[in-house]
Amino acid sequence: MKKLSLSIRFGLVTSAMLIAYFLILALFNKHTNPAFSFFNAIITAFGICEVIRLKKLENLEGFTYQEGFKTGIVTGFIATFVFTAFFLFYATEIKPAFLSELLQTIKGDFNVSIGMVTFIVAVMGLATSVVVVLTVMQFFKKTWNIPQNHL
Repeated sequence: MKKLSLSIRFGLVTSAMLIAYFLILALFNKHTNPAFSFFNAIITAFGICEVIRLKKLENLEGFTYQEGFKTGIVTGFIATFVFTAFFLFYATEIKPAFLSELLQTIKGDFNVSIGMVTFIVAVMGLATSVVVVLTVMQFFKKTWNIPQNHL
């Protein structure tokens, strides 16, 4: 459990940041515009980058790519599942008209359920987490390149 505590903590903080951002958008009635969800990737990237950085600082010599990857994935998945649960609660209990407003913003004649939209939110979050972890780990992995001072 101790190995996952950093990931759990950062996953919860990242999800709190995602929820806060969503609620701030809701205050200005911008939460139905899908373009604003791009910033979710930036919030997720910040949380994952920080947890991997701290994980590497805990064990500079023994830090491996696999350890960093696992830490980032667990953090991203926790953040995604907590935010998805909030999204489902918001769309069903807080503002039931949210789904129809969201679909009107897209300007399409869609016949989708809240379950399908929630599934899409979850898949987008999981995919974002994987892409962010793969990207961030390029900065934190040990390099096999020959140092420049040896040439």
